[in-house]
Amino acid sequence: MRIAACQMVSGTNIDENIHTAKSLIDSAAQSGAELVVLPEYFSLMPASDKDWVAAAETFGDGPVQKAMSQAAKEAQIWLVAGTIPLKADDDQHFIDACIVYNPSGEVAARYDKIHLFQFERGDEHYEEAQTTQAGSEVKTVAIETWEGAWKVGLSVCFDLRFPELFRKLDTPDIITLPAAFTSFTGRAHWDPLLRARAIENQCYVLACAQGGNHENGRQTWGHSILIDPWGATVAELTQGEGVLLAEVQAGRIKQARDILPALKSRAL
Repeated sequence: MRIAACQMVSGTNIDENIHTAKSLIDSAAQSGAELVVLPEYFSLMPASDKDWVAAAETFGDGPVQKAMSQAAKEAQIWLVAGTIPLKADDDQHFIDACIVYNPSGEVAARYDKIHLFQFERGDEHYEEAQTTQAGSEVKTVAIETWEGAWKVGLSVCFDLRFPELFRKLDTPDIITLPAAFTSFTGRAHWDPLLRARAIENQCYVLACAQGGNHENGRQTWGHSILIDPWGATVAELTQGEGVLLAEVQAGRIKQARDILPALKSRAL
């Protein structure tokens, strides 16, 4: 199956971000991608975190969700729509939700980001819990393609640091990770953590990142990447806006699990 990650450098204008996302999705689909992933916060990288709260949509309605449903249907693809801000249980928070659309434009799955980023280094400070309501359930989705069925495990950004989440996905074929890693943490930890998750779970990992200098002053690491079940890089896109295209092979997953049956040897 051919898959794609649409790396973006999102700004403060939702309409412009949606236009960019749809253009990248169309490009990926025209190149034969059947599964396309967008980055975290693809529709908005705001001047203030409270702007995500203001932009939050009711699940099942809203301009961003409608645009992504239409994009998936028009392109006839499975779309992991990065994350979309949804209304939370109160008006002080939003839900950082990863919504998956099938080729008919219908919602196939929704995963609410569980682990919320905390970071402080000099003037750079993030505490997502101040405005983000954490999710609580891990989610997978079955992708049906011409080549057969694929089990896709859903995760978002800071989740990457918590291997127990990925174990609960119960041996997926592909893990998708929309992200907006900072340049500082990305330079140090992005690559080794992604490789660890692929090796531990003997599956493909497709990470789709924000990658560049944003209007709000944030710098994101980029380096969208596909890693195979043996921990090898299949394809990578370093910085800037663009489409990473690559292929996943079911035989490669089986080969890794047959050579080294680590998943069958789990004792805890």
